[in-house]
Amino acid sequence: MMKQTVVITGASRGIGRAVALAFAEKSASKNDHEEYNIFVNCAKNSELLENVKKQIRDLGVCCESFTGDISDYNTAMEMFDEVHRHFGNVDILVNNAGISIIGLFQDMTRDEWDRIMNVNVGSVYNCCHFAIPDMINAKSGRIINISSVWGNAGASCEAAYSATKGAVNSLTKALAKELAPSGICVNAIACGAIDTDMNSFLSDEDKLSLFEEIPAGRMGRPDEAGKLAVMLADAPSYLTGQIITLDGAWI
Repeated sequence: MMKQTVVITGASRGIGRAVALAFAEKSASKNDHEEYNIFVNCAKNSELLENVKKQIRDLGVCCESFTGDISDYNTAMEMFDEVHRHFGNVDILVNNAGISIIGLFQDMTRDEWDRIMNVNVGSVYNCCHFAIPDMINAKSGRIINISSVWGNAGASCEAAYSATKGAVNSLTKALAKELAPSGICVNAIACGAIDTDMNSFLSDEDKLSLFEEIPAGRMGRPDEAGKLAVMLADAPSYLTGQIITLDGAWI
């Protein structure tokens, strides 16, 4: 069986790291026939990214990495050139790269607005733009976008972040319709409160208040998002265009 190539952005920590490790563990499992080549990316922290690559290789799974801000079109093109050089075509793309800016909308500068739009939406455009031709040629492929419940409901003091995730959700649905005739599935995971560095600003008191709002009584774990991404990669091809919420029944 030929190995599938998985590209995961924003993979040095948090959800992206968990997704990369989940694919690696599935590939390394003696009880599973799926095998993957894994290509991980982050914008800046090469040291953390190299640690993730080492963890994956220690499982006996092929892995390569690329440090660079793929919200920049030329940098994204350079990254996919590296993917093709190492592994050939892209079979699965997980768009996870993202940032959050918290504060009142009227206090946000235009530069901050442009930055979050470029990272959270522009990177998805760039990576899809370079991955889709491979998938169309193969008449198969999976695109999994990591989104947020705030893309569905909106959040006070996170207007720009909510707008970017709403855009990702709409792009997911539109691309799914456009690419379904080519055998390509496009879905998104709308994450709720996940225990990552992005939520590390919360105090213990804030976390306890949050837990009271979430019926599951806790934050989600990154590995739960990772497992769901792997499930979507292996889901029936009729499952496409869906925004799947992972939030403990919160929103």
